[in-house]
Amino acid sequence: MVEEHRVEETLDPENWEELKVLGHRMVDDMIDHLASVRQRPPMIPINEKMVAAFMRPLPMEPEGIEKTYGDFKENVLGPHMGLNTHPRFWGWVVGTGTAQGALAEMLATGINFNMPGGPFPPVLVETQVLEWFKGIFGFPKGASGLLVGGGSEANLLGIAVARNTKAGFNLRKLGQAAAPRRMVIYGSVETHVCVDKAVQLLGLGEDSFRKIPVDDDYRVRADILEEEIRKDKEAGLAPFCVVGNAGTTNTGSFDDLRWLADICAREGLWLHVDGAYGAWAAIGGSTKHLVAGLDRADSLAFDLHKWMYMPFDVACTLVRNEEDHFKTFAEHPDYFQATGTMKLRTDYGLQVSRYFRSLKVWMGLKEHGLSKYGRLVQQNCDQAQYLAGLIRSSHDLELMAPVASNTVCFRYRVPGLPDDALDEFNSKLQNMVAGMGVAVISYTKLKGRTALRACIVNHRSRREDFELFISKVKEAGAMMNQKMGKD
Repeated sequence: MVEEHRVEETLDPENWEELKVLGHRMVDDMIDHLASVRQRPPMIPINEKMVAAFMRPLPMEPEGIEKTYGDFKENVLGPHMGLNTHPRFWGWVVGTGTAQGALAEMLATGINFNMPGGPFPPVLVETQVLEWFKGIFGFPKGASGLLVGGGSEANLLGIAVARNTKAGFNLRKLGQAAAPRRMVIYGSVETHVCVDKAVQLLGLGEDSFRKIPVDDDYRVRADILEEEIRKDKEAGLAPFCVVGNAGTTNTGSFDDLRWLADICAREGLWLHVDGAYGAWAAIGGSTKHLVAGLDRADSLAFDLHKWMYMPFDVACTLVRNEEDHFKTFAEHPDYFQATGTMKLRTDYGLQVSRYFRSLKVWMGLKEHGLSKYGRLVQQNCDQAQYLAGLIRSSHDLELMAPVASNTVCFRYRVPGLPDDALDEFNSKLQNMVAGMGVAVISYTKLKGRTALRACIVNHRSRREDFELFISKVKEAGAMMNQKMGKD
């Protein structure tokens, strides 16, 4: 019986020229969108109509690329898409991206190369980028590194290497349950939540994470840290790692990394630095002193999509001792045997399938040069000081923390209003300012009190943006205060 021949299908376009025309239109639309971002508010609330557009059933038959792109323009790009590309977006710690970086992403996805390792040009691009990073942060030539998706993964990898190296037994074979003593890790109360997640995922448990108090500048109290390490050793526990903060999320403060490096050297502990965005103070003008001692870290995690303004997502882990890094993750199953004894990129992390993230980094650094990025880092810190000056000069506002780098925490003052009510007032004020389409900031808690928080990792911001922002904050605060008085 002869089997009926079926038409074999593909996902390639039926007409490449038509796709080329549409592709040019997509590029034009996106560049126009980015070029005009200042003309739109940073955020417009999504309405019910927008939500309904994403409740449609899965199409079983083709809708075509033209209609699909039309839906993208109307429902995804649309008037609601602003946020972190906007010059007045200072919420959380979220970078801006660049038009050129978007084009680099198109090139990377066009190549669609998997990055497990091997002698291929995309792998050489990542290798060169890692060499550049070692030089920037003072790591030795023999250090290792890996590009990953974000700071959470970068921190997880660094702490995993620390745990594996300092365990004192074959942890990969026997598991954390075989540890003869509870392993203990240390960091300040300002340490990012991703470290909590790493501690949990690695099986150490929350009780193994000692959170050390901070001083008035929100830096870890190294004297208390030393005392906690001493007490844990006397109790028969196994301290193994200290996490230093190079730029905390809440206030932008920097731990004294030299002091932490001294403690770790004396106590035989691993120093891991979470430099998610703050590590880049190393390339600024007046900010380099903030990361003094960073070159003594055993491992470092940092992002490129924050204070280096590159498109999401790309981060990096550097490890001083390459062999420690390799021994933590390397696996060579039979289906890798074609590589022989070659060390692969996948020998240094969790992923086997890896995206060509390094291209946008490589192209961005080549296009602009490191010095320009350094000037932008300095510019953001100068803008933070300018914003702080505007706050100090207003009797309606007050700073809630020192401005160490690029983060400004403040609140609106209402004389006579109890602290709890003032916290609620400022939370509502943050939402009101965002609803006015002025700027996007976040809020946090400092010493139990609500603070409005602007983190400036934005290459599009100008001083007049901060002037407008403060004028609108004061206007909105006065309106709320007046309404509260009437009520």
